[in-house]
Amino acid sequence: MATDRIAASNLGPLLGRLRGILGRLRGIRTGPARAALDVFAIRIASAGFAYIAQVLMARLMGGAEYGIFAAVWVWIGILGHSATLGLSQGACRFLPTEQAQGRSDAARGFLVGGAIVTILGALLLAVGGLLVLRAEGTLLAGPYGAPILLAAAILPLFALQDFCEGLARSQNWAILAIAPPYLLRQGLIMVAMVGAVWSGAPAEAWVAVACTLLATAIAVALQAGWLIFRLRTVCPSGPRVYRWRRWLRACLPIALTDLASAGFNVVDVVILSALMPPATVGLYFAATRIQQFVVFVHFAASAATAQRFAAIHAAGDRPGLTSLVRIQANLTLAATIVIGAGVLVAAPLLLGLFGPEFRGSLPILAILVAGSIVASVFGPGEDLLTMLGGEGVCAAITLATLGLAAGLCWALIPAYGVIGAALAMAVAGTVRGLAMALAARSIHGLVTPVRLGPFRKIVR
Repeated sequence: MATDRIAASNLGPLLGRLRGILGRLRGIRTGPARAALDVFAIRIASAGFAYIAQVLMARLMGGAEYGIFAAVWVWIGILGHSATLGLSQGACRFLPTEQAQGRSDAARGFLVGGAIVTILGALLLAVGGLLVLRAEGTLLAGPYGAPILLAAAILPLFALQDFCEGLARSQNWAILAIAPPYLLRQGLIMVAMVGAVWSGAPAEAWVAVACTLLATAIAVALQAGWLIFRLRTVCPSGPRVYRWRRWLRACLPIALTDLASAGFNVVDVVILSALMPPATVGLYFAATRIQQFVVFVHFAASAATAQRFAAIHAAGDRPGLTSLVRIQANLTLAATIVIGAGVLVAAPLLLGLFGPEFRGSLPILAILVAGSIVASVFGPGEDLLTMLGGEGVCAAITLATLGLAAGLCWALIPAYGVIGAALAMAVAGTVRGLAMALAARSIHGLVTPVRLGPFRKIVR
């Protein structure tokens, strides 16, 4: 009898733990973790398409033409993301809040007004950029001329697709948000490039940019059409209210952050383009393309949780917010380490497919991966500042670390070449992660770094 009582007393806690495990498993199937897995799976698939496309382009075009394409694509990304004026990220913040508080008219206003402003902003940016380059006189007349003209046509499409991604993310439609720009577009670029060269087009940078234009147009048309269809079910037609002062007060600093973030992600390539020949730029760019497998971990986690931070905060659920921050930080770090190790193991093969000369990019890749892992220790500080308030501080930190990255690149590249660029980005990325964690702790009282002793003590 005593034994039975002891067994029964032990059975209760055991069943409680079992129910907790089952609950967490259900959360993985339906909650942020599942969404993050969906996003990550799509980004890995898109990275595969992008990797194959980059290998094909490098093989077909050679180092010099590939370097021109890489530099132009970098500027498309910088200007395309910034042309939304922060409304893409703002959608993840404001749409869940407006919907949670029953302001459907404001939600409809954001949807329509944001799309119009995004398209107009991108058109003005494209025209203004061409006028500046025409006044400068040399770039449009050289080998960059035709690729730049085609890139100007891509900008409005790229910006609209970025805005559509933000809208889909705001509704937790991870696949609709991520698949068209990062899977469909990449696959279409690859197919178009192979088809163009096969039909007799020269394997030059302008052809690759033209293929990118076609692929972007098809991908954004399909994404926008499907998004409009789904939005009608959650936001039926009706009167619209435009809260531009409130939206732009938050979104313009976010736009500045996006611009600085885009610049931060490519400042190394831009400065290398100014200091090194195109073939060297292509060598470095190949390593950054493979590093994207590691960066996608953070992107997937952010895409799955950023809008949830805003919704939970609006509901006043402080314990739920703290728990989600902790879970996101721990899972992101663990996944970054695993994926980073896998990438480094496979790196000789992946780099070798670009061509024999690209195997020298392995030290570059190792430094970049190490920098990504260290930066992920500090958790989702940037997402909290963007979604909960503190976007001005976030913009200031991003601008400061962009300046740091640029300064380190200018200092280290002349002495150490591409290795200097990788070291500069690893150091600047670590400083940025730490600064975002300190700001999130100061403004919102949320500790974002993973519990690794010394790192956690820094932000207390």
